Amino acid sequence: MVAEWDPRYFEVHPIGAPTKEALDRHFLWRFWKRLPGNREIGIFDRSWYGRVLVERVEGFCTEADWKRGYDEINEFESQQIDSGTNLIKLFLHTTQETQEKRFADRLDTPEKRWKITEEDFRNRARRDEYLAAMKDMFKHTDTRWAPWKVIDGNNKKAARIAALTYVADQLDA
Repeated sequence: MVAEWDPRYFEVHPIGAPTKEALDRHFLWRFWKRLPGNREIGIFDRSWYGRVLVERVEGFCTEADWKRGYDEINEFESQQIDSGTNLIKLFLHTTQETQEKRFADRLDTPEKRWKITEEDFRNRARRDEYLAAMKDMFKHTDTRWAPWKVIDGNNKKAARIAALTYVADQLDA
């Protein structure tokens, strides 16, 4: 997405597990501090939706926490929109079959093995729980001010084209 962009005006934020410092604060704190300024672009590779997906499924927060997370996320996004931020939410989805093929390819390709971890295999067993959490996430956070764009991620090239087209269209609008 950013290959042709001027790196002075964007930052990609790869979001991993929260640190001890982040765990001592509200779950949105680590995202607030990374929000872009005027005329800057912030790309979050994973996001605040971890609260209602990973943290929910893996039991890293209470049911009350992740249920409250829907409203907190919607309010957070509404605040961004109200302050003039363009917020674009993409979700690339792959089928179990495609995911398993990609996992096998990564294991067979030495320079790609780093992309797969034990977590990937452990999480496969919880796919139904993740799908249920995704369904709830879309139901509760697909808002008029910050709608979701779900993209079929089974064909990487088509998914990249669809994502770039959607982002360009949204920014143009």
